Amino acid sequence: MNAVYSLCLANIRKKKLHNGLIALLILLSTLLLATSVTVILNTTNLFTDMHNKTHGPHEMLSLGDELHDPQKVHQWWNEQAEVTITELIPFRTLAGIKNQEQKHSAKLSSLTLYMMDTPTRPYAVDELIFAQGNEGLVPEKGTIWIPSAIAYLYEISVGDTLGFTTGEEKFELKVSAIIVDIPYGGPFPSGARIWMNHQDYTEQLQAMQGKDQYMIGLRFDDYSQSSSYWEQFEQDMGTPYLESKMNFGEMTAFYLIMNKIIGFIMVFLGVVMMLVALFTIGFTISDDILSNYKTIGVIKALGLSSRRMIGIYISQYALLAMISIIPGLIVSHWISKVIVESTLSSLKTGTSQTSLEGDLIAVVVGIFVFILVIMCVLFYSNKARIVKPMQAIRYGMSESDNSTMTKRFMGKENHGISFERTPLLLVIGIRNILKNRKASLLMILLAIIMSAVLVLGFVLLYSISSIKQTSPLWGYDSSDIALNVVNKSVFSRAEVDQELLSDPRIKNIGWMGYINGILSSEKSLNSDRSSAQPINLNLFVMEGSYDETGYTTLRGMNPRNKNEIAIGIKVAEHLDKEVGDVVEAYIEGYKHKLVITGIYQSIANQSISARVTVDVVRVNHLDYNNFELAFINLQDHRDSDRLINEMNVKYKDSASAVSMDTLLDATFKQAVASLILPMTIMGLLFTGVTMIIIYSISRINIRKESKTYGIYKSIGLTSTKIRWSVTLGIVFLSTIGSAVGIFIGVYFLPMILGSILSDYGIAKLPLILHWGGIIGLACVTVISAGIGSWASSRVVARTSPQILVVD
Repeated sequence: MNAVYSLCLANIRKKKLHNGLIALLILLSTLLLATSVTVILNTTNLFTDMHNKTHGPHEMLSLGDELHDPQKVHQWWNEQAEVTITELIPFRTLAGIKNQEQKHSAKLSSLTLYMMDTPTRPYAVDELIFAQGNEGLVPEKGTIWIPSAIAYLYEISVGDTLGFTTGEEKFELKVSAIIVDIPYGGPFPSGARIWMNHQDYTEQLQAMQGKDQYMIGLRFDDYSQSSSYWEQFEQDMGTPYLESKMNFGEMTAFYLIMNKIIGFIMVFLGVVMMLVALFTIGFTISDDILSNYKTIGVIKALGLSSRRMIGIYISQYALLAMISIIPGLIVSHWISKVIVESTLSSLKTGTSQTSLEGDLIAVVVGIFVFILVIMCVLFYSNKARIVKPMQAIRYGMSESDNSTMTKRFMGKENHGISFERTPLLLVIGIRNILKNRKASLLMILLAIIMSAVLVLGFVLLYSISSIKQTSPLWGYDSSDIALNVVNKSVFSRAEVDQELLSDPRIKNIGWMGYINGILSSEKSLNSDRSSAQPINLNLFVMEGSYDETGYTTLRGMNPRNKNEIAIGIKVAEHLDKEVGDVVEAYIEGYKHKLVITGIYQSIANQSISARVTVDVVRVNHLDYNNFELAFINLQDHRDSDRLINEMNVKYKDSASAVSMDTLLDATFKQAVASLILPMTIMGLLFTGVTMIIIYSISRINIRKESKTYGIYKSIGLTSTKIRWSVTLGIVFLSTIGSAVGIFIGVYFLPMILGSILSDYGIAKLPLILHWGGIIGLACVTVISAGIGSWASSRVVARTSPQILVVD
């Protein structure tokens, strides 16, 4: 046993750098795998815990379009024994906030605001958790509570004064508290609930045109039974629920999406890093057995058994694994906390610290990594069993290998491949690659992985930060300016149309409205049972052309006539419909049969939406003119800033203009911020690991070929030329690997990542391929490999030819 222990320590001391590299690979594998598992687990757990803590609703109903009596709907749900509901909460809708600090003013102006008449706390359902400020039963007069989602994103603090407008009137309120608002407080906020004092609500908003709208939150004892309640609702009310409804899936979607993407990338990279570590361990053990074949033969001749010989390698790598896995698990806990806090910042409160769960699962991951390492060592070290002492001492290899080598040397003159006219440096580089095939395979694999990782990170970040170029494929328009109607009572559509259409800078205008609708298969609404339940969704109503506005479809085309409709891809899956099929729709309380002309994808509402022309609504409502937004395209987009300023001055009491760049930036700013940190860390890790591995492998190869390089130097070849030849060979290998890595990073990995986004209504991931950046990052792989190889070959320059030849 002492011999095994001594030889194990000798192996560790002899190759300190290489053993340190393998330990680093095992550490990084453990780090990435444990972090990914912890992030995915805690993302769901933290949201679920906060949802339970607030007695969060499973569904949020918004009523006010006079399609249902809010009091009757509230009474019906209040009578259901296994459903807990909120009060009937009045609200009015406003557009945009003005921050007196002038921070993020353009982005804040694009928000849809639900100004709530706050009932007295506590609430049985949809309770509010205070993150900052003084907790109270209701906001004090002159103050408001705002959700953490917009407060953290737009740097709004307790004590800030925010301005609002109802059109003709403007008023200001002071932020007294920041609260966690589960249904409307997720990442990428486009709307927010602003909780007002009842007196402020009455004084500031009751003079607005129109009536109060109402929200009702529903919490089911068993959410899986919700569909049966809605079937009963339809039977008792005589009609499906025709107004707006937000379900639990819509509430949770954007809380989880970023961590799912980050978790997927980390799982993939962790698995890849683990495979690289195992391959490197296998390569090292195989190389060590071949390089020390004679020594192993002598040791076995002295009486050390094959089992104990294998035990040397197991002890060595078990020790390396243990000292690597434990720090990896500790660091993963810290990194997981950073990622979870950054992506779920809207759930963070000032009084509570993020407490991560899943330590036991992380430990299981560490044990799994340890077992993989031991199994790999067992597999490769088993080659030590076949070492025959007599053959090893005589030939330095097995007799069969010696015979094969002899035949190869004897037949060299008849070899089909000739390097007679090839430049000498290239010949040496190619020879180094061909003679060390396993090492070359590992290097090319590293180049592929590193290039794929860097390219994927760049493509994702560039595509999201430049989303204006692909906004139609995300379900948005691509117009230059959005004009949002703030106060319909003083807004004159005819006057605005006349002024804008007479402006030579404006190319076209499309007016958009939003209403709630019910879609079903043709038989669903007229039968007791149906294979697919009717689906409640948002209907986009367009006066103008969807195509000119920039909306696009995956299949088919946008609707143009009053009997046509385009539906989101999730709606198509739910109803099992395709282009050309017919659906039944309840719109504004009236039933229509519409032909599906197109199917599109949209991340904004998970593709649970549909598009119709205004002609569909005007079949029953001839005077429909309830448009909330105008999409404006310009002859020259460079005029947008000037035109936006002019419109905001001209229509300051009735509408607000903002560029589409600003709207998209406000929506996706958080996504870019969440991805930058993990993608940067992983890119740097892989770059560093690749350089170290190539340095280590090249150093092993050079030591094996030391006698050959000594001969080259003794006949006049300089150290610099030898180093260049070795480096050029590895650069050539890494260039091939980088080319393959580009293909994987641009096409294969996004395809896998797209399967995650399919749950969010994105069937085809919209990417922008900036080939200059892609090729530039792929070149980083080649440069890293070249630096690692060049650094490893310093031993050739430092050593004299005589010593190399003797070695």
